[in-house]
Amino acid sequence: MELHNFQKSLLRHTEGFRKVLATPSGDWSVKGFIDVAKNIYTISIDTKVVSKIIELMMFPVLQKFAKENSFEMHFCAEQNHYPDVTFITKDKQRIALDLKSTYRKENGDVSGFTLGAFTGYFRFRDSNKNITFPYKEYSKHYILGV
Repeated sequence: MELHNFQKSLLRHTEGFRKVLATPSGDWSVKGFIDVAKNIYTISIDTKVVSKIIELMMFPVLQKFAKENSFEMHFCAEQNHYPDVTFITKDKQRIALDLKSTYRKENGDVSGFTLGAFTGYFRFRDSNKNITFPYKEYSKHYILGV
């Protein structure tokens, strides 16, 4: 697969991402947690909790995307490793996809998010520290913002 086709194919799945995360009216589809005693707990506004829920909900859609495009798919081994998902094409190109969640400010602007540690793999591109494969082995890097 040519790398620009990866992006086009991924963008075709954005409606699938929306359907998983939100109702047609735009409300979040997950409202809380339920335990074995059937107690319901609303979702915290803690960004780590919300981010993890989004990741878990997105993974089946990403797996479908990988299968449709005959990609190998590797999830990161550790919580704070880059990228969240590595796709490997038939011709062995590695493509990084990092999921980023953020929120809107009162004025409607999107709040920022971090890309990664500048002291790590961005500078030392042969390093395996906090990254699935060395940075230099990736053909492309994508961020999927939610």
